[in-house]
Amino acid sequence: MFKPVNRYLYIGIPEKSVPETESGIVLPESFKPIEEKHVIAYVYDWADDVRFKKLLKENCKIIIDRSMAEQFIIEGKQYNVILDNYIIGIV
Repeated sequence: MFKPVNRYLYIGIPEKSVPETESGIVLPESFKPIEEKHVIAYVYDWADDVRFKKLLKENCKIIIDRSMAEQFIIEGKQYNVILDNYIIGIV
């Protein structure tokens, strides 16, 4: 079980969808579509010292700056976390 500390939130970020073309045009493998700067994420858990923890519920949606989310793998399991500073709002 993972428990975030130091004002971090454990979040889930939806997978990026791979664009499909109907025109039959083949894109190079190096092509990357433009990602939106902000994304909705789901809150799984949070540190006790998160400044707005009274507003949070498990699986609530938040808006974050995608570039500020951190991703790591421990013992084969992937985790996404973000510091409470980079949360723009709660949906």
